Amino acid sequence: MPMAVEDIRVDWFETSSSITRHCQFQPGGHLSVKILDDSRPVYHRLVESFLNKFFPSGYPQSVNEGYLRYTQFRALQHFTGSILSVLSTQSLLFAAGLRPTPAQATVVSWILKDGMQHVGKLICSNLGARMDSEPKRWRILADVLYDLGTGLEVLSPLCPSLFLEVAGLGNFAKGMAVVAARATRLPIYSSFVKEGNLSDLYAKGEAISTLFNVVGFGAGIQVASTVCSSMQGKLVVGPLLSVIHVYCVIEEMRAAPVNTLNPQRTAMIVADFVKTGRISSPADLRYQEDLLFPGRLIEDAGNVKVGRALHKIIKPSKFEELKEIFGREKFILNRGNKWTDMVLEHNATGEDALRGWLVAAYAASMEKSFHDPNTIVLVDAYQKMNSVFNPFLTELQAKGWHTDRFLDGTGSRFAW
Repeated sequence: MPMAVEDIRVDWFETSSSITRHCQFQPGGHLSVKILDDSRPVYHRLVESFLNKFFPSGYPQSVNEGYLRYTQFRALQHFTGSILSVLSTQSLLFAAGLRPTPAQATVVSWILKDGMQHVGKLICSNLGARMDSEPKRWRILADVLYDLGTGLEVLSPLCPSLFLEVAGLGNFAKGMAVVAARATRLPIYSSFVKEGNLSDLYAKGEAISTLFNVVGFGAGIQVASTVCSSMQGKLVVGPLLSVIHVYCVIEEMRAAPVNTLNPQRTAMIVADFVKTGRISSPADLRYQEDLLFPGRLIEDAGNVKVGRALHKIIKPSKFEELKEIFGREKFILNRGNKWTDMVLEHNATGEDALRGWLVAAYAASMEKSFHDPNTIVLVDAYQKMNSVFNPFLTELQAKGWHTDRFLDGTGSRFAW
């Protein structure tokens, strides 16, 4: 006699934001969720927290040999460089005519102001996975933050008694901007690589940046000594320059044909394929991406949400049913009234995400046309996906898409 679903004990592991949870359906349908990290000694949790903040996800398996030694000497390099920077700041202030007693307080204030930039960098460094997933969005945000920090510094003469607070907050924003800009630079440059020439592209891009920075410094000196010699002039010219600055970076990002798969680009690829039968290239989709709000649902792609925790979206009564349909896959789909949830297995690739997205898109299309029960629709959609997937994937890769990984930011994943 077959066992009822409620009598079956099913368990799995979920990983999200570096926290592992053990989820289990108890007999009777009760779901228990246990955070495994709590059972470990404090020392192990502190070590893991340190590794999560300062080393790439999946370390040491995710990097090549020599990375630890490289990091150790890089840390020592920055440590000694910071000490030299403090000494040089102190000497420059002395040379400007500040005597030791008042200058000591000035030096400390100046160093504290610069220290806020490093705090901003540390906070922003925790968001690296999200920057991988949405480099364009974070590159735009970096420039907005930089302009905000610069604006606070421009306004600092209006409140001299709050110099440390205003300048420190400005440097905090600029510190976050620096990390976001540097972290997203290589993904953007990589999108233009055609002949393995990433280093050449990077070097030439930095050369252009350096040249126009120098020209900009010269123009800035001229503007500062003429129209912006007064605070009124700065309040007029500053916002205008900031608007032009942000507009330029938006146009830069719209021009970049990023070829990695994230939720938005995967949904757009699937929507075009289901509607028209054609596969869009990275260059085709670059001007269609929503750079500010990339999480929007796309109806023609099945209104898929990816990365929600499996234990939050699944019910015991449907678990075995879905597991039977997608038993050999590295994803689970659960169709709701407004959207379809997809949760990926821990080692799922871009190909797995594409398979799940196609099933969701076909299921949504079939449900509109035939109004079949949910389970029958999923089975039919799964069969249709299997019939088209191999030629679909071949053409997708020929168009230049990288399908070896799926960049979902900090989405939750599971493992049986």
